[in-house]
Amino acid sequence: MQNRFIKNIIFLLFLNLLVKPFWILGIDREVQNLLGDATYGTYQAIFNFSYLFYILLDLGLTNFNSRSVAQDPKNLSKHFGGLTEIKLLLGLLYAVVVFVVGYCCGYNEGLKLKLLFWCGLNQILLSFILYLRSNIQGLLLFKQDSILSVFDRVLAIILMCLVLWSGWFPKEKFNVIWYLQAQTLAYICTLIFALTVVLRHAERLSFKINFQFFKEILRQSLPFALLVLLMSVYSRIEPVLLERLLDDKGVQAGIYSRAYRLFDAGNNISNLFAIMLLPMFAATLKNKPELNNLVKTSFNVIVAMAGIVLIMCVFYRHEIMRMMYGPEAAETEAAYLMRIGQYANVFPLLMGSFFCLSTTYIFGTLLTANGSLKQLNLVAAAGVVINVLLNLIVIPRFKAMGAACTSLCVQTVTAFLQYLLAKRILKLEISGRYWLHILVFLASVVVVTMLVKQLNINWMIGFAIAFAINCGIIFLTRLLRITEIVSLVIPKEKKA
Repeated sequence: MQNRFIKNIIFLLFLNLLVKPFWILGIDREVQNLLGDATYGTYQAIFNFSYLFYILLDLGLTNFNSRSVAQDPKNLSKHFGGLTEIKLLLGLLYAVVVFVVGYCCGYNEGLKLKLLFWCGLNQILLSFILYLRSNIQGLLLFKQDSILSVFDRVLAIILMCLVLWSGWFPKEKFNVIWYLQAQTLAYICTLIFALTVVLRHAERLSFKINFQFFKEILRQSLPFALLVLLMSVYSRIEPVLLERLLDDKGVQAGIYSRAYRLFDAGNNISNLFAIMLLPMFAATLKNKPELNNLVKTSFNVIVAMAGIVLIMCVFYRHEIMRMMYGPEAAETEAAYLMRIGQYANVFPLLMGSFFCLSTTYIFGTLLTANGSLKQLNLVAAAGVVINVLLNLIVIPRFKAMGAACTSLCVQTVTAFLQYLLAKRILKLEISGRYWLHILVFLASVVVVTMLVKQLNINWMIGFAIAFAINCGIIFLTRLLRITEIVSLVIPKEKKA
């Protein structure tokens, strides 16, 4: 199972590193540059608002289904029809709630109402795609799932490239609705693709409405639903609060979103671990030695990836922000540098949050696979309380920077608590020597990056040199071993 994890995560990371960074750093960044901080900040606030109610589309069904199919593949045919009916009803419920609450919150006219419609529609489509993928993940069809994980983004990139750079659509007429509609079309195509894969592996399906089945599934899924709701609130609410608490037409939400962009890019990659690991953890819970090895291997990979990203982003924060965001029309150099300084102050705090959040994709997923939802919900509830209280205090005074500090605080606390719970409940054998190994790796990356930063060379060259050396440190410190990866990527010939 450990070998299978490494093989599939390499393939999954390869596909996603090809596609998703270009979407976030190329397409999405260009969209914000065209729209400006205020309009994009308003869009981001409404997008996150629509995401807060995402739980109504799922109610924990996706996690339940992934575990169920992983434990017995026959459950795909047994549950698919009933769960699909539930998803359709939940989609209708979500649409009603989002529009009613959004209308009451002030998203009730003009552009805001249109944004709410398209964001809500895209959330519905995405929830169906993730539900279909949960069947594919439960069957351990990781290659098909890896392709599906980027399929919608590939299509959306093609569409947005035509809109932004083909010359067929005048840039002066570009608006955020085009951006959302391109994503809608990509989601519809991906939904059809995912449905085709699932039906190919399903046997006889029944789509008769079974309210008793509906009730039983919801009963089992409600703990998952509560967990998703609480995590959505403490992970996504900052832009909403910035837009609602400050009377600046979304400017601070836009500043937060610019600094958040690399967080989002990294988080999309890290989240893949949770998607892949949930059925794998569920399948190995009874084999403690194998489970312990899988936890350590997956955690080593996430620390290597997220640790290098965090440390290098801290040291090169100003350079990265200047590279991503150039001067605006008629903007003075002093005003530009001040604006970049705002982004650079928020950026490292959010990347620290990214590192902590990445670790929860290991231990939080492990606890989810074990069914320890009561404990996870208590941790998530604590995260919500800390987040809301701190943001109400710091946002009016410190604005986007205060929201970023709150995010770092909440993610650190929840990550640490999830680790302690996983270690105690599942009796993981993680010694102090193991953590010393992790600290040596991170300290080595800090020293290398700091020394290279002092060199009098172009920052991009220095960044590339530091990144290459830091990747080498992964193997020098034996966080991962080259021989293991080579033997996994290039299989040995079987003996006769």
